[in-house]
Amino acid sequence: MTSSYMLLSLVFLLATSSARAGGFKHLHLYMHETFTGPNATLFSVVPPLHRGDNARFGMVGVLDDELRDGPDPRNSSLVGRFQSLFAFAGLVTPPGMQTATSLVFTAGEHAGSTLVMVGSIVSSEGPYETAVVGGTGAFRMARGYCVLTAVWSPTPESTVYEVKLFVTISVHRNSVSLTK
Repeated sequence: MTSSYMLLSLVFLLATSSARAGGFKHLHLYMHETFTGPNATLFSVVPPLHRGDNARFGMVGVLDDELRDGPDPRNSSLVGRFQSLFAFAGLVTPPGMQTATSLVFTAGEHAGSTLVMVGSIVSSEGPYETAVVGGTGAFRMARGYCVLTAVWSPTPESTVYEVKLFVTISVHRNSVSLTK
C-alpha cells in the first residue's frame, strides 16, 4: 500500500508540474511622482475627517505616476504607469494607509501587461512593502511582493522611488496569451 501511494503521488506531482510553466521574475523600475504644480501626479480626492490626533484619517487619494527603467527621466525610458488608489484608514499614529495599485506596462518587454498590488502601508518611514496579488498578460497568475524606496528628490515637488518587484508567475499550458 505504501509503494502504490508513493507511485500515485509521483504521477500526480509529474502531471501537475507539467501542466504549468512560468517562473520567477525580478523587475527593477523607478516610479516618478510629482506632488504639486501643473504636472502633479498625486491628488487628494476626499478630504480627511480630522478625527482627534490623526489629521489624515479618511483621506482618499489617487496617483498616476510615470514608471521608468531608470531614476533620471532624461536618461531613462517610460515603460508604463504606476496607478493607485489609497485611503488613510488607521486611527493610530502614524496612520495606516490602504492601497490598491496597478502597474500598467505600455512599452518594452511587458507592454500590454499589468501587475496588481494590494496592501497596507503601516509606517510613514520607508521602505514600503506591499503584496503582488495578480496580473494580466505576461503576469497572469502572478504572486509576490514589491519594495518601494525613495531614492531621489530632483525637485522639492517630486520624488523618485525605486520599485523592486519579486514575482512568481504560474502559467497554465492551455492558457491563451492576449499580448502580442
